[in-house]
Order: sequence, then C-alpha cells, then structure tokens
Amino acid sequence: MSHGRVANYALFSRLRINLVSETKYKTYMCIICGWVYEEEKGAPGEGLAPGTRWEDIPEFWVCPDCGAGKEDFDMVEL
Repeated sequence: MSHGRVANYALFSRLRINLVSETKYKTYMCIICGWVYEEEKGAPGEGLAPGTRWEDIPEFWVCPDCGAGKEDFDMVEL
C-alpha cells in the first residue's frame, strides 16, 4: 500500500469512528400505555436485538403491552 493510500485510509477510519460515536440511540414511548423502547437496549423478549434502530423495526410491529402500532409512539428524551 502506498503512503497516500495509508494516509487516506487513516483519515477515513477516524471520520468513520467519529460518525459512529456521534450517532446516538433514541428512545420511543407508546402514547397509549407508556411502554418504552430504547434502541440501545432493544427488546430481546420481543425479538428486537440491542442496537435495533426504530426505523429498522417493521411497520406492522405492535406495542407488546397494548397492541398499538408504531404510529402511536413518540420519540422521548429520558
């Protein structure tokens, strides 16, 4: 690998690490019953692995406590 490629790769690696670390996990709460979904923790009992982003959860998914749809969840800050 040439020196230029090594330097470019090093820069890319630093930018990628910064991008990943700046991407914060979000929390969503069901407005019907108050059940909370935290992206960082996931919901393993519901088949959602830790780190699963809200946008990656299927549209047909429903709240495990009350059956409300994703449209009945709001992003919240805890």
